[in-house]
Amino acid sequence: MKEERITTKNALTHGNVYTKASALVMGLGCIMQKQVVKGVMILVLEAFYIVFMLRTGIGQLAALPGLGSAGQEKVWNEAKQVYEYTAGDNSLLILLYGIVTLFVTGGFILLWVIQLRQAYALQISLEEGIHVKTLSEDIESLLNSNLHLTLMSLPMLGILVFSIIPLAYMISMAFTSYSKEGDHLILFDWIGFKNFGRVLNLGGSIGRQFWSVLAWTIVWAIVATVLNYILGMMLAMLINRKETKAKAFWRFCFVLSVAVPQFVSLLIMRTMLQQQGAVNVILQNMGWIDSPLPFFQNAMWARITVIIVNLWVGIPYTILQITGILQNIPGELYEAAKMDGAGPATIFWKITLPYMLFVTAPYLITQFTGNINNFNVIYLLTKGDPTSVGDTAGKTDLLVTWLYKLTVDQQYFNIGAVIGILTFVVLAIVALVTYRNSASYKNEEAFM
Repeated sequence: MKEERITTKNALTHGNVYTKASALVMGLGCIMQKQVVKGVMILVLEAFYIVFMLRTGIGQLAALPGLGSAGQEKVWNEAKQVYEYTAGDNSLLILLYGIVTLFVTGGFILLWVIQLRQAYALQISLEEGIHVKTLSEDIESLLNSNLHLTLMSLPMLGILVFSIIPLAYMISMAFTSYSKEGDHLILFDWIGFKNFGRVLNLGGSIGRQFWSVLAWTIVWAIVATVLNYILGMMLAMLINRKETKAKAFWRFCFVLSVAVPQFVSLLIMRTMLQQQGAVNVILQNMGWIDSPLPFFQNAMWARITVIIVNLWVGIPYTILQITGILQNIPGELYEAAKMDGAGPATIFWKITLPYMLFVTAPYLITQFTGNINNFNVIYLLTKGDPTSVGDTAGKTDLLVTWLYKLTVDQQYFNIGAVIGILTFVVLAIVALVTYRNSASYKNEEAFM
């Protein structure tokens, strides 16, 4: 049986009466063609979908374009002689239920296509005298040749429920007026691309804040990634030198710093660097400074401070990565280079660095992405302060911390959704373009 013959179009045009009937009565083609249990299960799923749509699904889809219009009202109850409040519509729930219904409908359509093709495949098997699998044989195949389907079903369902549906829900909010502005926290409407216009418009308050935060986010991500990589590489090479004594001790020190929870290190650093913190007090007592250093009070100081503290928590990870790579560079390359008269600098630029960049290109992309989304370092140290660049963002805010403030603190949920989408777009473009142009992608077997 050729797989290209098993298509939905062929099933509808060349299928027998049972195959064509399964387009309306799902599972009938399987029931009438020696796969009764499978057909009954498909028919039951169709019945559940029809009942769901008749009871709630159709209403949820009908309400989705308008997102509700009836607000809470105060009504006088003659019998009880009191005022009562009607619930009214909740646009948030209407949006959620509508999106879930769309996904359920999409799953039903996919099931419809699969069962129709299955019915047509059974028809061809019977016509050509090919053995039709029994229920026990189908179950056995799920534990052998189709084991990947069995093992991947639950993870894929989890991704759908906990990642894809919430992501679609968040994206849809970007096209609504869901915000405290105009008191649209209960009832809101679709407004198209107006939120994107506000965010990208340099002339508006939100737009100015967005471009300022975006510029700092990119600068922060580049500087933090490059410095972590370079300094971590230098320390790893220093420890890995033949002349370095007690290598295990130095590596243990850095592993120990990794073992300390990051938020603990950051909160300690924040306490030490306050105006009356340990660092300023010690420096003043030693007579090195007359007044406290503004680690978190001045914008430039705060930005330099978060970069330096990030080195403290990030360099140990780079050291561990680079150490493993250094120990796997073939020694013959170094010996050959030395025999040709190459010095330490030439060996580093021609052998060590290219090899490390080749292997760590995906790691660097991951680090860059992680730094753009580095919520912990910024929020636990400065909370985006000091000195606001607008009504909602601070000088050290990254896009991710600004998004948190917009949604959790300030209830600009629609603008927050737009920031989330734009952050994803920036990360996706940078990651894909960088990786596809790296030697790791273009010449995968170069160092093998």
